[in-house]
Amino acid sequence: MNERIIQTEACVAEGAKYLAQLEPRFDFALRCVGKLPLRRRPDGFERLLGAIVSQQLSVTAANAIWKRIIAANLNGPRKILKARDDDLRAAGLSRQKITYARALAHSGINFKALRKMSTTDVVSRLTQVKGIGTWTAEIYSMFSLGRADVFAPGDLALQEAVRILFSLDSRPDEKRLRNIADQWSPWRSVAARLLWSYYAYEKKREGVG
Repeated sequence: MNERIIQTEACVAEGAKYLAQLEPRFDFALRCVGKLPLRRRPDGFERLLGAIVSQQLSVTAANAIWKRIIAANLNGPRKILKARDDDLRAAGLSRQKITYARALAHSGINFKALRKMSTTDVVSRLTQVKGIGTWTAEIYSMFSLGRADVFAPGDLALQEAVRILFSLDSRPDEKRLRNIADQWSPWRSVAARLLWSYYAYEKKREGVG
């Protein structure tokens, strides 16, 4: 694996400079939003379990359930496998998410090995687990593994940000946005950070959120 890893804010700044020189609309967006966040997170089982917990929930609801999971000491694979369904339900997990959590616990993923795998192989490995889709695998690669050149075109906020920034007639679907983002390589992860920041800027400017 010979992919660039984003480790510091200087890496993000380097990518932002590259994108601003590549695309005038990115330069405009950067001047609107200012410094981009690093957004690095830990890797491992707990991070993916948290992603499963937060699926289709508001941030507030997901955080509340996660606190209950931590309080019940149900944040590790062996703990998940030993727990009764009633214990997991009491922590706030639905029947479907209990299935997903157990699938992750049973998966035997070697999280240290993922660090040395290509992003394509990471996404392929993670999406073998029931309950983990491409978006979750790409977000994990981006923030937990720090990959500099991965995008998440299925993300609705990224789609909407591209529609606004590039003055498109309609929001690009996942396939179209994946093709568009190819031209932002080798800094697609920084492009995602910029687009998320720009989306937040536009929503605030419109008085939304």
